[in-house]
This record gives sequence, structure tokens and C-alpha cells, in this order.
Amino acid sequence: MAPKVAFSKHTAARTVSRARRHRRVRKFVVGTAERPRLVVNRSTRHMFVQIVDDSVGHTLVSASTMDPSLRSVEADKTEKAKKVGELLAQRAKEAGITKVVFDRGGNRYAGRIAALADSAREGGLEF
Repeated sequence: MAPKVAFSKHTAARTVSRARRHRRVRKFVVGTAERPRLVVNRSTRHMFVQIVDDSVGHTLVSASTMDPSLRSVEADKTEKAKKVGELLAQRAKEAGITKVVFDRGGNRYAGRIAALADSAREGGLEF
């Protein structure tokens, strides 16, 4: 029998607030063929990043901490986020993408989100 996990009201409210922020910002952050949208999805353990062309609804490039090349890396979550940013920038260059619109998914620009964005910029993405 699995142990029960209790969530506080504070945790639930934080999740609802993040989702509300994301919905509000998505009205204005739109990816095009010239500047696709860099989408960040963060869980407690992993990070998933995609570059999406919203005009046709296609994912052009993706990277995550679940990639086989990053699975074996022994590092904390912030270091892994940096590695994901580097990998995404490398794949974006290979696909001919240089400019993107950053969609942080309602998350604060701090910690893992900032580390990912900084390493993607260092890798050559412009946003």
C-alpha cells in the first residue's frame, strides 16, 4: 500500500495561482514561424522544454531531463536545467531556429527557470 501524500492548502493555492498566471500570459505570448514559442514545463523532479510554432500547432524542437543523454548526468536539478538549456539551444541551431519567445509557464523567473533560460541564451538562442 502506497503512503498517502498530504498537500496543504498553501500548496494547492500556489498551483492554482500558477495555472491562472499561465492562462493570463498565454493570451499575449504567441509563437510564429519566425519566432516560435519556447515553452517550459517544470515538475518537482524533471523539466520539459519545447519550441512550438503556434500558427500550425507543431513542436519543432524538444528537450528534457528524461533524454537519454541527460539521464545519466549526476547533478542537482538546477544543473540539469542548465544542461537541458544547452541541449535545446544545440537542437534549435540544428533546426535553424535562432529567435524565440519565452513562455515560462506561469513560473517565477528564478532558480531552474532562470538557469535554463541563461544556458539557452549562452547556446545561441535569442529572446
